[in-house]
This record gives sequence, structure tokens and C-alpha cells, in this order.
Amino acid sequence: MIDFELTEEQRALIDTARRFTKERIIPVAAQCDRESRFPRDVFEEAWKVGLVNPTLPAEYGGAGLSDVESSLITEELAYGCTGIQTSMTANTLGLTPIRLAGNEEQKKKYLGMLASEPCFASYATTEPGAGSDVAGLQTRAVKDGTGYVLNGTKQFITNAGMAAFITVFATEDPALRHKGIGAFIVPRGTPGLKVGKHEDKLGQRASETCTVTLEDVKIPAANVLAPPGQGFKIAMETFNQTRPDIGAIATGLMRRCLDECIAYAKERKTFGVPIGQHQLVAQMIAEMAIRVEATSLLVRKAAWNLDKGIRNPIISSYAKAYGADSAMQTAIDAVQVFGGNGFMKEYPVEKLMRDAKVLQIYEGTSQIQRIVIAKHVLGG
Repeated sequence: MIDFELTEEQRALIDTARRFTKERIIPVAAQCDRESRFPRDVFEEAWKVGLVNPTLPAEYGGAGLSDVESSLITEELAYGCTGIQTSMTANTLGLTPIRLAGNEEQKKKYLGMLASEPCFASYATTEPGAGSDVAGLQTRAVKDGTGYVLNGTKQFITNAGMAAFITVFATEDPALRHKGIGAFIVPRGTPGLKVGKHEDKLGQRASETCTVTLEDVKIPAANVLAPPGQGFKIAMETFNQTRPDIGAIATGLMRRCLDECIAYAKERKTFGVPIGQHQLVAQMIAEMAIRVEATSLLVRKAAWNLDKGIRNPIISSYAKAYGADSAMQTAIDAVQVFGGNGFMKEYPVEKLMRDAKVLQIYEGTSQIQRIVIAKHVLGG
């Protein structure tokens, strides 16, 4: 029997995240967007109430929540501001490779670090010449005794300037493509690790995004997460497990668009009646509601699969691709519902539109998701 009913504990988790978003994220979101600033104090408060690192295993000090529960938290935080939420929840991306492939000492040290204090972890695959094409990365990992030396540049790395450690993917030989990639844990302060300035972005401006340069960074054997040849599958499985969260972000953003449009459509009048009574406006709002519900169900199924140990990356791609594209269209429609006011920064929907765009880009573009899906359904 299929059951969509949330447990009492899950409803309480949603209430906690929703209240936190209303009280701590929404009031500062617009200012943080203008200043391109991540509110560290908000992150620290979220960590204290258990809204950060939800999937960190209990045996290492974490809450040990399910992927379904993690997606519920992400959705609520994204309702307030996807920029703040992205930096708040990016630890899940940074810790997942260690949770999947780390040895016991690595898990105790680095997962335990995230559980013991409000700190950040980053994940670094993207490079100036390798985004969706992860196998094309150029950052080199050269064997050095029992460890490795890393050289290269990573781009668009969330929270890099604040991270206690970065999970870095590098290759022993670019010609080997996916067969040459390894994974390495690089702690903050490691000689040769340099973090660039915070990028000035179109949207999600409250999320810190930086370039990372590695110049003769020495990695001891204790920090080798996966030797060359074994890193690519870890990167792909990490994305499989985190892509549903992009759908959850999309759901939260769309819910915010829908709520703002409903309130505005009841208040704003043209031709003597509230604009919600005009069929074309009402139709746009109805389509928003459909997208919210459809994306939510895709996310729930993808997260449920992960919790059940069912490895089906295509479902994660469905949730990511449909959710991201739906969020962008919903945000565009929200601006349209608001008309001229939607183009003004005094109203929230222009920010929602700017924030939505990157959902179609990070963690695999919408086009890449469709290539993967097409290969799957065509038997490739």
C-alpha cells in the first residue's frame, strides 16, 4: 500500500523549519541579497535547532534523519530564501562523499567535526573547463609517496571561503577521463589551498560562491577518500543522493511564488475586480499550483528510493530537471502576475526569478539531465 501520510515527527520537523524560516530567514533575505552576504548567525542558530546536516549519521553525532526528512527541511528553508538555504544545506553535498566512501577514521574526524560545531564543508568538482562534464576535469593528483599532490582550479564552489574542509575531485591523467579521477579531503589552512573572492552573482546572492586554487597541495594518505580510478563513481552517487534536494529547493521557491501571487491577485484590482478573477491570471496561478504538487511528488519518490536503498538515479534526474524548469517558469509567471510591480525590487518576485535560474544549472544542467534520461529510456 502506498502511503503519503507524514509521521507526527515529520510534521513537527516541518513546523520547526517553517517557524525558523518565518522568524529568521525571511526578515533578512532581501538585505542579504542586496549586500551579497551570507548571514552566519542564522546558520549557527539553524545548526543549534537541528536544521543543518540532517543526514549526518547518528553514530558520528548527527541527527541521522532520512532523505525524505532532509528534503522536507530543504523545502521549508528554500521558501524563505534559496540563497541562504543553499549555503545552509550545502554541507550535505560536502559530507555525502565521506559518508559513502570514507574509512572509519575519516568519518569520525570530519563527520564528527560537522556534528560538534557549526562549521561548513564544501564539495569541489566544477572547473573553468569542466562543469557538467565531470570526467573532463583537469585538476591533477600526482602520487607522492603514500599520498598525493594536487594542482588545479575549482570554480563556483559553495561556501569555500568558510569551509572547514573541502572534498576535492582530481585526476591522475585527464586523458583517462572518469577512469583517472580520485577524491581527496583538503582541510582549511592546508598550504597551497587558496580561496578567491566571493562571486558577484545574478541570483542566490546570499550564498557564498568562490574559486578555489590548489598549488602543490600535499594530501597525506589519511586524507585520500578514493584513489584515482575510484572517485568518479563517488561523485556520481553523491549527485544521485543530492539532486532530489534541488527539486525540494524548487518546490519551496514555487510555493513562495504561489503564495505571493495568491495574496497579490486578491488585493490588486483592474477593470474593477481583483486580478485573480481574470481568467488568464487565474490560469497562471493554477499552473503554479500544479507544478508545486507534481515536483513535490517527484522529490518524495526520489528521496523515498534513497531511504529504501533503491538505486535509481533516473528518478533523481526527473525530480531535478522537472523541478528546476518548473521553478524558473513559475518565477517568470509570478513576475507577470505582478505586472510592472513584479519588475521592481520592492516586491519579492523579481528576486525569486533571479534565484530560480541557477537551479537549471548547478548539479547538472537541465539539458544534461535530459541527455541522461533519454539514454535511459532509449536503452542506452
